[in-house]
Amino acid sequence: MKVAAIQHDIVWEDAQATCRHLEPMIAGAAASGARLVVMTEMFSTGFTLAPERVAEAGDGYSTCFLQEQAARHGVWTCASVPIIDPAKSRPVNRLLLFGPDGTAHHYDKIHPFSYGGEDEHYEAGTSFLTVDIEGLRTTFFVCYDLRFGDEFWQLAPITDCYVVPASWPDARRLPWQTLLQARAIENQAYVVGVNRVGSDPTLSYAGDSRIVDPLGELLATGARAETVLIANVDPAVVSAARSRFRFGQDRRTSSYSP
Repeated sequence: MKVAAIQHDIVWEDAQATCRHLEPMIAGAAASGARLVVMTEMFSTGFTLAPERVAEAGDGYSTCFLQEQAARHGVWTCASVPIIDPAKSRPVNRLLLFGPDGTAHHYDKIHPFSYGGEDEHYEAGTSFLTVDIEGLRTTFFVCYDLRFGDEFWQLAPITDCYVVPASWPDARRLPWQTLLQARAIENQAYVVGVNRVGSDPTLSYAGDSRIVDPLGELLATGARAETVLIANVDPAVVSAARSRFRFGQDRRTSSYSP
């Protein structure tokens, strides 16, 4: 299956302008044969700590855009959006996944970025999300979640591919690049990391999106410019890697007593 990672710029806190900008990129990815098209964290507004200005209801503009693009192009679309959920005390940073037939799934970011104050504005999620997308068992995380390897490990037995939309700043490029490959290597799974480019009022973003195979090889990489990365992602490759190198079965938990 072909997966597309759209590394794009964002019009700050302007969902409609950003979505208009993304339309031809999504169309191009679909025309290239991609079945899953992934955009960035808070893809239409930028990583804003002002949900009172941009957070949408569950049927808001950005949500409808992702759903409509999936139906129009016959693909799966994925990105995160600041969402107002009546069941939550605060908005959530919600990853949305839509299938071409209208199928919908979501994942609320479990680890709001406390260093940047995200946890003061967005409520943490509590549940993981793994979806079978045309035979590819796909698990979804968002940005800062990438630093918590134990949760990736926990889901490895049911995961062929991890997808991580992000707004990861230029100043911490090396951890982003390194952790994407580490998560692929240690879990013997594909990792699709999709980061934005451009800048917002306080930060700049280098992109560095990448699609990594189960042995850590880079199948596709982006630099600082807008681009669409496309790579083949095959669950049979995951199965073969895990059968040949039985690292997952050798993983053990241990305790330490002083």
